[in-house]
Amino acid sequence: MNKRILVTGGTGFIGSHTTVELQQAGYDVVIVDNLSNSKADVVDGIEAITGIRPAFEEVDCTDMPALEAVFQKYAPIEGIIHFAASKAVGESVQKPLKYYRNNTVSTINLLELMPKYNVKGFIFSSSCTVYGQPDENNLPVKETTPRKDAESPYGNTKKIDEDIIVDFCKSGAPIHATLLRYFNPIGAHPSCLIGEMPNGVPANLIPYLTQTAMGIRECLSVFGDDYDTPDGSCLRDYIYVVDLANAHVAAMERILENKSEEAVEVFNVGTGNGVSVLELINTFEKCTGVKLNYKIAERRAGDIEKVWGNVDKANKVLGWHAVHTLDEALLSAWNWQKKLRERGIM
Repeated sequence: MNKRILVTGGTGFIGSHTTVELQQAGYDVVIVDNLSNSKADVVDGIEAITGIRPAFEEVDCTDMPALEAVFQKYAPIEGIIHFAASKAVGESVQKPLKYYRNNTVSTINLLELMPKYNVKGFIFSSSCTVYGQPDENNLPVKETTPRKDAESPYGNTKKIDEDIIVDFCKSGAPIHATLLRYFNPIGAHPSCLIGEMPNGVPANLIPYLTQTAMGIRECLSVFGDDYDTPDGSCLRDYIYVVDLANAHVAAMERILENKSEEAVEVFNVGTGNGVSVLELINTFEKCTGVKLNYKIAERRAGDIEKVWGNVDKANKVLGWHAVHTLDEALLSAWNWQKKLRERGIM
């Protein structure tokens, strides 16, 4: 019998791509998602790619009775990958309580249910936002780089959730956890059957960029050109979503094969390269041949000036590497946008 993994937020951007890679690695997957920022037909895309339809339950992870019913229905569950969370930095500044409720209660509920249902492995979708704005001498950030006060409620929920997981494991809970600190996931599956498709106006850069290139959005705003970076725009580490998804497969294998003696492990998951927003736009225009309408806007509350990761630990310990280029990732995002237009979606 294949090992069963529960993927929360599994119809979302990263969750759907990870579900594909898990299924192709031989795992059974159960998806839980409340569809607040995704659509149920993503499951059709996953099935079309893999030939396997993952189980899907429309459940909010903050709803403890509904969540426990999933654990009962699909026992035994070997591991959990927890993506489900509100994730827009700007919105979190405006609606902090929504973020604290969604992002911390969902984590606590899952952790409470794990010992009861003998679930051993927990992978948490964390973020480089826990590093805040790193000091110059700490760039690129390592897993040992001190975490700082978050620049947004969203970032703070990731930091709080990490603490909750560490404290729970320290208490003697019979689980192993891995914290994956992502940088900036972009792109779409090469099949163009799944990709990033948020409900409403995108909060992330790439879907807003591709929608602008398609003419759906009038203009892309670059928030700030006066930062202390080579061209004044924010500097980030952009990682192809399929590479990121494969990091979860490697992390889950490590947990389930008991390769770690530590109760909690932490890994940065990125490319190790810093790219500015204006560089990203320039690369998109070059690799697609599409001219983008963009403007410089005021800085946005909660944004970090520059951060990129040292990923040596993930490379060595997990045996995982980001193998795709920025050009490949951006081209996949554009192909996905064109496919959505062909399908009459947007």
